[in-house]
Amino acid sequence: MDLIISQENIDFRDEVRAFLDESLTAELRRAGERKTSYFPHVEASFKWQKILHDKGWLVPEWPLEHGGTNWTDEQRSIFLEECSLNNAPGLLPMGLGMLGPMLLKYGTEEQKSEILPRMLSGEDVWCQGYSEPGSGSDLASVQMRAVSDGDSYILNGSKIWTSFAMDSNKIFCLVRTNPEVKPQAGISFLLVDLDSPGVTVEPIVSMDGEVEQCQVFFDDVRSPKSNLVGAENQGWEVAKYLLEFERGGSSFSVYVEKMLASTKAIAAETTTFSGTSYSEDPVFSSRLAELEIDNMALTFLEHRIKATAAAGGNPGALSSMQKLVGTELSQQVDELALELRGNYVAPLQNHVLEPSYEGETVGPASGVHIMNHYLNNRASTIFGGTSEVQRNIMSKLVLGL
Repeated sequence: MDLIISQENIDFRDEVRAFLDESLTAELRRAGERKTSYFPHVEASFKWQKILHDKGWLVPEWPLEHGGTNWTDEQRSIFLEECSLNNAPGLLPMGLGMLGPMLLKYGTEEQKSEILPRMLSGEDVWCQGYSEPGSGSDLASVQMRAVSDGDSYILNGSKIWTSFAMDSNKIFCLVRTNPEVKPQAGISFLLVDLDSPGVTVEPIVSMDGEVEQCQVFFDDVRSPKSNLVGAENQGWEVAKYLLEFERGGSSFSVYVEKMLASTKAIAAETTTFSGTSYSEDPVFSSRLAELEIDNMALTFLEHRIKATAAAGGNPGALSSMQKLVGTELSQQVDELALELRGNYVAPLQNHVLEPSYEGETVGPASGVHIMNHYLNNRASTIFGGTSEVQRNIMSKLVLGL
């Protein structure tokens, strides 16, 4: 990939910045500034989705005929970077970032024409039903049954750690359609309406006191076979393709760059015991510089992934490398920022994190999100496949071990 910024791309960056200046309200920017998770504030995300949809910039990576922009890889990178650095609130990724690209490859024409437009408009909000109480890292061991019954499947079982199921009306699931074969061979990929009789959504309160994850129970839930994506028992192949977008579909380096910029700003206004700012402390500055260097390396890894995609390939094992490095690096930045917050990490101020809140805070307002972000981000090396799973994938597919 050519990393030289052309005049065309400079003009495009100016166009993006002008759009963001016009479109991002103070409340939407606060939602981005106070973001404490990989996922955005839900209400702000829906508002931002509508703005991007109206502009025609919602899914730049999709084909033009399905709502894409026909931007170059460089332009998509510029757009993502500017959105992050300007504190755009972000989008829920399960539909637009994962299910959508998967349907473009495996979905029928009927599924594409019915599902994709409603996904873009926000009429349907999707969540992901992969993990189960006994099937997390060992995803092939899923036990939720889908028994054939005429033109439908009857579903029984549960899914857990289902992000934002409480705000969704649709879920895509891995289900067991054949228990008599090896685990990977008996799984199917099924779309389910969460409003179906027999579905129960139970929120799970996280360490930071917020609800982001849920457990979803299925008790004799009926789903039509027309909701099957790919062939019956082809779900493992479909799921692996989707996971490449979950693990490598985002730019972790831009996310980490934003975290580093926030940490720098807080360091400049926070003093050490000697009375100097942390930004002038040589030890702290050295640690920050090491993280910046690591993020530069991650940036070039992501350019490799984009170049592969531009040549007609898919992320493959590189997405595991990106996910591993990106999540572990973000946790290291969290730990550094936590030190800056000092005693102010103790009180959780969840009400302050609401984009509409403009009142007083305990401690400097610039760091109110740090403790919540630290607690929430501990899960980033677990969801989407643990760091241990990613290392196993790389050792096998990259190193040939």
